[in-house]
Amino acid sequence: MALRKIMWQNLAGDCGRCITHFRFYSSQIVWKALRPMILKRIEKGPKNYPIRDMVPVAKNVLKARMLLIQGVSTLIQVIPVVKCKFCLEVYIGEKGHLIQTCWGYSGGPKNRVHEWITGGLNDILVPVETFCLNDKFQKVIKHDRRFNFGRIPAVVELCRQAGADLTTENLYSGTSISHSRLGGIDGAESLSPGDLSVVANGTLRAWETLRSGVPKLLSVYPAKVCKYCSEIHIGPSGHNARLCGMFRHENWHESHFWKKAGIDDLVPPKIVWRQRPQDPPVLSNKGREFYGHAPAVVDLCTKAGAIAPSKYSCMMKVQGLSAPV
Repeated sequence: MALRKIMWQNLAGDCGRCITHFRFYSSQIVWKALRPMILKRIEKGPKNYPIRDMVPVAKNVLKARMLLIQGVSTLIQVIPVVKCKFCLEVYIGEKGHLIQTCWGYSGGPKNRVHEWITGGLNDILVPVETFCLNDKFQKVIKHDRRFNFGRIPAVVELCRQAGADLTTENLYSGTSISHSRLGGIDGAESLSPGDLSVVANGTLRAWETLRSGVPKLLSVYPAKVCKYCSEIHIGPSGHNARLCGMFRHENWHESHFWKKAGIDDLVPPKIVWRQRPQDPPVLSNKGREFYGHAPAVVDLCTKAGAIAPSKYSCMMKVQGLSAPV
């Protein structure tokens, strides 16, 4: 008993000494007094931008984006792409699948079989647009001034702020530009398997360059995304344009709730079901736990003869078991 008492006394003493080292702070900062200092520092900010070391990264990202659009525009002329009529599901193949993952339209039945129609470029490369700012450090865009600013692809705006020079083609998203203007190969159906494989490998390299370059730019040039919708803003703070439809009937008056944006917000991977060699010709709902997934671009390129990087093997379940018959 005496030994136990001594041990408890020593333990209590050690804990007491540790507790005395903690400090409890109360915020005594007068933010109104710091506001002029903060604004003055923001005004001096443009002198340090764009950062010279990030300019080559921005140029490579912009070039990779154009090559990616050109490659996908060529491949979809040979490899069929279908999309669901009632939801955002996309499948790289001619007949689609029978997996019951369609959430349908508002008020309709959920978890039903998809109704497939012909897909296109924007179903694989999802367009993400943002406001084109006159200056990186300009004032916050007000709701009544939103029409004074154009809308361009978010990656293009990020590269523009990083110092890359824009061309006419860069200012368009995939929705507003034709295959011929993009430089896509006309008559791609007549390409040999070898030539198609070359296009697929180049497209896949462009995809990886884009996905690896954008995070580098985001580490220096911040971007914001709405917490409840897909609105993107390239800049240190969001805008005040009330365009969020999530709270249109609430007291927030469709204002966005901003958080830090990541690579998937600017370049959505668009994950799709992938058919492996050991899978049936049409994927059924019974074997959905055995099937793999892949980004739509990766699945499209592999079906054209490209070899997917090893980092996608787990997602694609390359060596996975086939579904029971």
